[in-house]
Amino acid sequence: MSVADKPEPVVSVIIPVYNDLVRLQKCLQALDNQTYPQELYEIIVVDNGSSESPEPVTSRYESVKLLSESEPGSYAARNTGVLNSRGPILAFTDADCIPDKNWLQAGVECLKASSDYGLVAGRIELFFHDAENPTAVEIYESVEMGFHQAELLQEQHYGLTANLFTYRSVIDEVGLFSTQLKSGGDKEWGQRVFASNYQQVYSHEAYVCHPTRHTFKELYKRVTRIVGGRYDATKGELSEIQDVKALLKDFVLAFTPPGRSILRAWNKKELVNSKQKSQFILTLFFVRYVGTWERIRLRLGGRSRRW
Repeated sequence: MSVADKPEPVVSVIIPVYNDLVRLQKCLQALDNQTYPQELYEIIVVDNGSSESPEPVTSRYESVKLLSESEPGSYAARNTGVLNSRGPILAFTDADCIPDKNWLQAGVECLKASSDYGLVAGRIELFFHDAENPTAVEIYESVEMGFHQAELLQEQHYGLTANLFTYRSVIDEVGLFSTQLKSGGDKEWGQRVFASNYQQVYSHEAYVCHPTRHTFKELYKRVTRIVGGRYDATKGELSEIQDVKALLKDFVLAFTPPGRSILRAWNKKELVNSKQKSQFILTLFFVRYVGTWERIRLRLGGRSRRW
């Protein structure tokens, strides 16, 4: 019997949530409509300190188990889900994602295709709040900050936890996610999987839909969280002198207009008219300066944000 012909395994779907109950409900409804046999998967929602309990949402679904994790950070919440799950296969997604009805079936089939597979990273499709009238932030995210899973696997050897499948045995070998990171923990974990000589594969068929950020406030949170994750991942690697030089470089960067980036943006084929190009460039300025000042704040002793 080949690996692919073995009986369908139990899957544990793990979803961290933090103050996102409306979108969590949409995610759980999509998971309730999966083609994968319902008796063969459980859904574990881990509340990471939301101001309002997800219980009124999760209690609508018999297959959902609600847990809580007080340590701030989605990776700490995911670890709690892993430790309280029963499936030999673990599937990760986020509360703001809407899985396709065949998501579980396609992801499991792909993972089972070879005993050497350490993880499967599935497709993540972005969508706008209003497809006919995207905001400047939505245009920027769709062009510049998309979730390109196939490229991440090939170039950086990891997949995003918004759409990720793995075996429990893999986590047993390489360890849980790092709770020291507010962002980028999926990269750090995926590269451990790669270093352990597991194959990593992309699945176009196992896909979830993910909304673009709609407002500058939402984009601000994403940018500062990403910058904080990168800072935490490299903290301590620079000497004191190198750190001072990096701080001075950030100050210079904060007052340097991104001229080359503007020219590159104006020539992007994804931007169909001058209005979209202008919106993109406006948002480019915003991201550039938010990211720079966040790095300065962290280098001056600030702590990374979890939002």
